[in-house]
Amino acid sequence: MANSDTDSYNAELYQALINKDEQKVLDLYKKYAEEEGPMRVVTIHKDTILHVALYSMQLELVISLMENLSSQHIELMDHKNSGGNTVLHEAATYDKLLPAAKMMLDLRPELLTITNNNKENPLFRAARYGQKKMFKFLSGCIVKDFDEEKLKKYHRKFDGSTVLHAAIAAEHFDLAIWIAERYDNLFDLTDGDGLTALQLLACNPAAFKSRGEGWLMTLIDSRIQNNGDDCSSHLHEAASIYRVPWWDEMVDRRKKYKEAVNLANILIPKDTSWKITKSVVDQRETEAVEDKQSESKKKSEKEIAMEKKKSEKQQTPLLLATQTGCFEIVEKILEVHPQAVEHINEDGRCILHIAIKYRQLEIFEMVRQMEVPMRRLIRKCDARGNSILHMVGKKVVNEVVEQTEKRSPSFQLQDDLLLFERMKKVIRPHFHKHTNIDGETAEELFVLHKEELRDRSQEWLKRTAENCSIVAVLIATVAFAAAYTVPGGSKDDGSPVLINQTFFVIFTISDVLSLTFCLTAVIIFLSILTSSFRLQDFKNSLPQKLMLGISCLILSVSMMMLAFAATVILMIHNNERWTSIALYLVAFLPVTVFASIYMPLYISLLGTFKYTLIKIWSFFPRFTCHSANKSLHEINENEAKIPETNITTSHKTKGISSLV
Repeated sequence: MANSDTDSYNAELYQALINKDEQKVLDLYKKYAEEEGPMRVVTIHKDTILHVALYSMQLELVISLMENLSSQHIELMDHKNSGGNTVLHEAATYDKLLPAAKMMLDLRPELLTITNNNKENPLFRAARYGQKKMFKFLSGCIVKDFDEEKLKKYHRKFDGSTVLHAAIAAEHFDLAIWIAERYDNLFDLTDGDGLTALQLLACNPAAFKSRGEGWLMTLIDSRIQNNGDDCSSHLHEAASIYRVPWWDEMVDRRKKYKEAVNLANILIPKDTSWKITKSVVDQRETEAVEDKQSESKKKSEKEIAMEKKKSEKQQTPLLLATQTGCFEIVEKILEVHPQAVEHINEDGRCILHIAIKYRQLEIFEMVRQMEVPMRRLIRKCDARGNSILHMVGKKVVNEVVEQTEKRSPSFQLQDDLLLFERMKKVIRPHFHKHTNIDGETAEELFVLHKEELRDRSQEWLKRTAENCSIVAVLIATVAFAAAYTVPGGSKDDGSPVLINQTFFVIFTISDVLSLTFCLTAVIIFLSILTSSFRLQDFKNSLPQKLMLGISCLILSVSMMMLAFAATVILMIHNNERWTSIALYLVAFLPVTVFASIYMPLYISLLGTFKYTLIKIWSFFPRFTCHSANKSLHEINENEAKIPETNITTSHKTKGISSLV
């Protein structure tokens, strides 16, 4: 055929394929493509008729095409598209195409060993797409046709990653469990980033976000269990007709969580990385760190950032899980290998350093319950002489956390200040003035690293106080005007007509209280704007002022709402015009919107009361629970008997107190 006729034929054939017109496709290829048959290229990406039929999931058409393949056409089944994928690569991406894959391997067994441009064989392709039935079939073919050495080859890519890595990276944990239960030789193999399967799992905190108990989780678990039972298949089909998107999403997240936990329980007992640890931090290690840093100065910032990110990933699963907040992995590792709690990484940091630096306080509390190891861990210093108190100032937030938790800078700074005070009570007093190799105490390091956060917190507080002041003045204006335009009007002597009505009294009291709370809120917000914004003020004073101001503002809104309700009743009772009621409603709408928008902020500010209550309660020691502090007291007493090493004390007076 001429080129124009070929293009016209390919266009017609491609249109029939995407329209899923099976009979037309069969007629066209038999009429014009006898030489190439179903392996005729019809797309600009070198996809054949069979390729297009496969990724459009037309199983009947695929089977019909392959049933009529001649020996000449079978040899063309090795053809790759522009991505390097054969027809078996395409079939491996859907379990529904399993009968087609079986026919392909019966006709052309060599397809199983061909790799695409990513150096992936069809088995890897099935693992990456999470096709469990397809993976089982292809894996069975490999086991049957190849010896143990070749079997390892087809389970691993050129960069070292395995099919287990592929399933975990794509979050197909059910398939990863099946692979882990049958191929335990894959546990210790590392991928291109030097990560084992357990380390890769520990780098995925999103898979462990659906943790929790309660009636809702029990209900979701029962739904997951019922979906897995054969006896409930009809119920599941009936329920699938009436789907609720948010509920299905919760069920999927919970199912993925349980599968991730089960996978971790399989991988952790075989992990031995916790045995390889640094012993103690000595001067030679410190010098090595300094030499390493001097060499890093010669590199670009991008190279340094990439190396740092890679080195953070190459930590043991315990420290990786601590860093990302995978509580279940940490808990299981410490249950199976309790000695792992004393592991120290190449920077000389223990699990407490990592937990505090990345603000994984739940993990910190779990380790704190381990009384004996805690005695040693709380006095550990890293290779640069940083104690766990220094880590409060070295906070590094994960990218995932930054994207999901949009907290205001003021709350972040408050949390850091409270955590610093809390850690000072955990460690021994002589660590408070301990300096690292840069000659910085924990307070000096904290002040230095929190300067930018302090500036952002100051700007946020000013902006919030200014906006709230504007709204408070607006409400005060409405409340003041309402006092002189009383419902029902006035008599000739100036007294209200409805003065003897009960709802008029309610209106008057509510309006006065609304005005009072508004003016009080304005004064409080002005006190915030004129504050000196000392660092210590962000711990207690400024958040409490903001909470008190917003409380007055919300009370003012509530009183105005009550006054409005009383006015409506009086208007209806006296047959007043509805236009007046509409005007009141329009005037009240802005403050209603304000209350709904600022309610989450107010709920967050309620947490500031916790600090105040703890301080007040601390003045009554006889009523406090001594048993809660007993373990910490014993830790400190025993620690005092242990000689300290590499502890230096600064006689400087800089720190948080110097800036305030």
